[in-house]
Amino acid sequence: MQSNSGVFRVVARDALTGVAASIAVGLLTALVLAALVLLPTLVRAAEPDALPEVRMNDVHSGSLLFRTTQAGLYRHAPTLHTDVKIKVSGMVARGKVVQRFTNPGKEWVEGVYVFPLPENAAVDHMRLRVGERVIEGQIKEKGEAKRTYEKAKRAGKKASLLEQERPNVFTTSVANIGPGEEVTVEIEYQQTLRYDQGKFSLRFPMVVAPRYIPGKPVTREETVSGFDGTGWAQNTHQVPDASRITPPVLHPSKGKINPVSLQVHLDAGFPIARLDSPYHQINSVGEGTGKMNITLADGEVPADRDFVLDWWPEAGTAPRAAMFTEGQGKDLYSLVMVLPPKASSDAAPRLPREVIYIIDTSGSMGGQSIKQARQALNMALDRLTPADRFNVIQFNSVTNKVFASAQPADAMHLAQAHRYVDGLDATGGTEMMPALTAALDGSSDSGRVRQVVFLTDGAVGNESALFDLIKKRLGDSRLFTVGIGSAPNSHFMTKAAQFGRGTFTYIGKVSEVAEKMQELFSKLESPVLTNIKLTWPEGRQAEVWPKRLPDLYMGEPLVFTARLQPGAGNLEVSGKQGRDTWHAKLPLSGGRNGPGVAALWARSKIGALMDSLHDGADATKVRKDVIDVALRHHLVSKYTSLVAVDVTPSRPMDKTLHKGAVPTNLPHGWQYEKVFGLPQTATAAPLQLRVGMLLLVIALGLMFMARGRKA
Repeated sequence: MQSNSGVFRVVARDALTGVAASIAVGLLTALVLAALVLLPTLVRAAEPDALPEVRMNDVHSGSLLFRTTQAGLYRHAPTLHTDVKIKVSGMVARGKVVQRFTNPGKEWVEGVYVFPLPENAAVDHMRLRVGERVIEGQIKEKGEAKRTYEKAKRAGKKASLLEQERPNVFTTSVANIGPGEEVTVEIEYQQTLRYDQGKFSLRFPMVVAPRYIPGKPVTREETVSGFDGTGWAQNTHQVPDASRITPPVLHPSKGKINPVSLQVHLDAGFPIARLDSPYHQINSVGEGTGKMNITLADGEVPADRDFVLDWWPEAGTAPRAAMFTEGQGKDLYSLVMVLPPKASSDAAPRLPREVIYIIDTSGSMGGQSIKQARQALNMALDRLTPADRFNVIQFNSVTNKVFASAQPADAMHLAQAHRYVDGLDATGGTEMMPALTAALDGSSDSGRVRQVVFLTDGAVGNESALFDLIKKRLGDSRLFTVGIGSAPNSHFMTKAAQFGRGTFTYIGKVSEVAEKMQELFSKLESPVLTNIKLTWPEGRQAEVWPKRLPDLYMGEPLVFTARLQPGAGNLEVSGKQGRDTWHAKLPLSGGRNGPGVAALWARSKIGALMDSLHDGADATKVRKDVIDVALRHHLVSKYTSLVAVDVTPSRPMDKTLHKGAVPTNLPHGWQYEKVFGLPQTATAAPLQLRVGMLLLVIALGLMFMARGRKA
C-alpha cells in the first residue's frame, strides 16, 4: 500500500501483518491530514505566551495587531473609544453609537471591529466623519455594498462598511486611516423596550462573548462567507462565518480596553417610583415628571458587560395600553402594547408538571456564572411539588443526566438532584445539540404540563441549527431560557424561548438569582393567555407582525406592530385565560407620535421572514423579500449593509494598507483559561487534538507491531 505522497510503502508477508500495517498507515495518513486541517484553529486559539510577539497569537495576550503583507506578521491596530446616547420615549428607544477609531502607528490601516447591539435593534443610519466632513451611509444589497467599499479602499479613499453578522452582532470596517489619524463612525438604531412584571428595561450590550464553534473546519474553496473575517476561529461546516463572529480577546492580565461612555435621556411618560442600574454605577438627575438624565458614575467603563437600566411606575400609574404611531405616505404604522389583567381566582387549577432542567457547564460558564446557575437550579428544584416529575441534564463537551428518565419530585430524588447540582463545575465545550435533543423528546402527556428550563450563557455560533432542532422536537413542551452571566447571547436566548413558546429571563449576578427566579416561577405556575386575536374595524386591513401572536405569561404585555390605512375606529383584542375570556378595546386614533415606528415594523417583518426559514420557506424568496423591505426602510439586515465613501482619496497609492481587528475584553466574571485553555469552550479543536494524539499513538503502535512481525 502506498500513500498519496509516495513516501510510505508496506509489503506484507502475511495477511495479518498486511492488515495491521494497512490500519497503521491509514490512521497515520488520516491523522496527518486532520492535523493540517485543524492546525490553523489550534494555533489561533492557543495560549500565545511562548510565541513571538509579532504573531497573531499575541492578540490573545492583549496586543492590538493588524495584518502585514508578510504572512503571519502583524503591527499595531487602531484603538477604539465608544460614546453611546440613548433617548427613551415611552416604550421606544433611539440609540446613537459613536465609534472613534484612532491609528497609533506609522502605517495606513484598515480597522475592523466586531461589536454587539440589542437583538431587536432596527439599524437605519450610519455616518462617516473625517475631520469636518460628514459622509452619510447608503443602504445597499450586501454584495454591492461590499464591492463599493473594497473599490474605495483600493483607491485610497476613506470608507466605512456596517454589516450584520447576527441580529445582535455587527461589524464595522473603516478603510484608510492615516498615521496618527482619527476617524469617527456614527451608528443609529431604534428598538422597543421590554416590559415585564411591572418593570420597563433597557439593555445595551457592550461585548461579543467568545463563542463555541462546532464542526469541521472548511477549506477556502468550501467556505460560503469568505475568509475576510479577523476572528480567532476558523470557518466550519456548521458555522461558515465563524471567523467573522469571534473577535480577538484581550487577556485580563493586560488590563481593559475599548472604553465606553453612556448617557440615557429617559422620558417614561409616567411618574417613576424606582430607577435601578444593576451592573453599573450611575448618576441620575430629574428633569420633570417621569423624565431623567442618566450617566455612568465613572464617566467611562470598559466594554466587558451589558448595561441594563430598569424603572418602575408609581403605583396606579402603570400603563394598561399604549399606542405609538408614525405616518408615511398613505400608510399609518403603529406600535401597540396591551397588558392583560391578572387571572381571576377561579382560574383552572394548576396541572401537575414534568420539568426538565438543562444546565450549561461549559468553560464559558466558569467563575460567577456557574455559581449563579447552581443557585438558580437549586431554587427551582425546591419549588417542585410531590405531584411533579423532573430531571436534570448537564452539558459541556458531553451530555449527562442525573436520572435515566423523569422521576417523582419526592424527598429522595430531590436530595439526589441537589447533590448532583452542588457538584457541577464548568469545563469543556458548549455542545448544546445533544442536551436539547435529550430534553425535547417530543413526548406529550395530557395530564401534565411539560416545561424545559434551560440555564446557559448561549455562547454558541450555530444558533440556526439549534433553532431548527427546537422547532422540530418541541412537541407539547414549553422552553424557558435563563440567560446567565455578564454578556449572554441575547439573540439565541430570546429566539430559543420564542420558538419554544416560553420566556427569557436574564440573571446577571448572584444577588439577582432569588428575584429573577421568583419571576420565572410565577410564569411557570400561572395560567397562560392563549388564542389571542385581533379584530380590526370593518374595511381596515392591517399587516401585523408577528403574524402569529404569542401566548402570554403572567405580567407580560402583548406587543405588536401594524401597518394600516389611517382612520377612526377601535381595535379589539381578545384571548383565553384559564376559564376566563378576556377582551379589550383600543382606539386607533390619537396615538402618541412615535418617529421610527415604521422602522420597528419593518424590523419585525424582517425577523419574521428570517424565522420562516426554520419552517422550510424558500430561501431565495425570503432573501428577495428581506432585501425589498430593508432597502425600502433603509435598514441593515443579513442581506443589506450600510456603506459610506469619501469622495477624495487620502492614502497615497505608494503606501500599503494594513488590516487589523480591534480586540475585545473578556466578559466580566469569565475565566480566560476556562475559555481558551485545554479543554476550552470556544472551539472543539483541542478536544479533537487529544483524540487525534491518542489515535496517533495507536497507529504508531500498530506500525511497530507490523514491522516487528516483518522482521
